[in-house]
Amino acid sequence: MTNIFTRIKDTVVADINQLLDQKEEKHPMTHLNQYIRKCEDEVKKLKGLIEKQYLIQQEYKKEWQRAVQMVEKRNQQIMLAEAHDRIDLKEEAEEDVKNYQSRAHQLKEMYDKTSAQIADVEIKYETMQHQLKNLYVKRLELRGRENLARVHQGINHVLNPEKIEESQVTFDDVEAYIERLENKLYHQHRLHTLDARFAELEKNDSFPQ
Repeated sequence: MTNIFTRIKDTVVADINQLLDQKEEKHPMTHLNQYIRKCEDEVKKLKGLIEKQYLIQQEYKKEWQRAVQMVEKRNQQIMLAEAHDRIDLKEEAEEDVKNYQSRAHQLKEMYDKTSAQIADVEIKYETMQHQLKNLYVKRLELRGRENLARVHQGINHVLNPEKIEESQVTFDDVEAYIERLENKLYHQHRLHTLDARFAELEKNDSFPQ
């Protein structure tokens, strides 16, 4: 059940990453992100293989120790068979000793070889981790440089003499509009006041003498 959920999660994450990449397919950072994800997958895969190799190494060690114990056991039984003058048991035990010694020797070689291989792979795994970390740092650096470039681009856009001149023209237009509006309001107020004064005068003039 866990594996099913894990596969579903991985599928959803892959789909999301694909959508993000399609959205930014023209952005160079997309290719870097894709490369980093591939490296992450390789590191994750290698970690799983190393863990599996450790389990195999432990199995070699367990079987090797078991073979050594059987050699010791059979040697003691050989001594017991000699003490009781049981030549048949002694011969069978001696044959077992040879087989277990051969098996122990083979397993010891396999264990040592696997240990050396794991040590070598561990070094490479650590190197891969450092390289992946360097990619993270490099990506962070590039993001910082990109963001700074956008900041400077915005600053240059605002401080561009042509833009400033265009802005000044816009300000002049707005200022002229406000002045016209103020003059209009002033004249309307003056006319209203003047009409009110004449209306009052006409009202007073209409009273009988």
